[in-house]
Amino acid sequence: MSALALLRSLFAYQAWANDELLGKLASLDPHVHGKERQAVIRLVDHSHVVSRIFSAHLVDASHGYSADTTEDTPAFDELRAAVAATDRWYLDYLETVSSRQLSESVAFVFTDGDKALMSRQEMLIHVVLHGGYHRGEAGRILAQISVMPPWDTFAVHLHRAEPSRRLQMSREPLGA
Repeated sequence: MSALALLRSLFAYQAWANDELLGKLASLDPHVHGKERQAVIRLVDHSHVVSRIFSAHLVDASHGYSADTTEDTPAFDELRAAVAATDRWYLDYLETVSSRQLSESVAFVFTDGDKALMSRQEMLIHVVLHGGYHRGEAGRILAQISVMPPWDTFAVHLHRAEPSRRLQMSREPLGA
């Protein structure tokens, strides 16, 4: 599998995982779990802002953010739509970027003023790992209020996206 194919798969996973988390969050009663719901919304907002910042860096555009989160918490429906649009942007970007471009280094400045240099591939991996980290935090918050978090793993995504992967193999799997 090429790096580009793997990145496409990882970003499809991220879009699925974000949708699963936001679907679970939509089912929470804001009157019963308002504090926890707000904490998860803030985590999702932060992760989304970082994704938007890096999308701008990838195409050498201005992102307009002065911090890695918004000052005011966005409305849930607005945030959910924005996350879905950003996930779509990354999937579309990965249909246009070349393998050669993935290895190119991009200089940029973090919102705190620190200068950075990363390849596009490193930036993309950062966005996926960063999103997973914060979805994990959100899952912990949900578990603390006895709400089962979504099953957010790459393996689950792959098997749901491609059920044929669950077919019996003609030989014993490795490690059996």
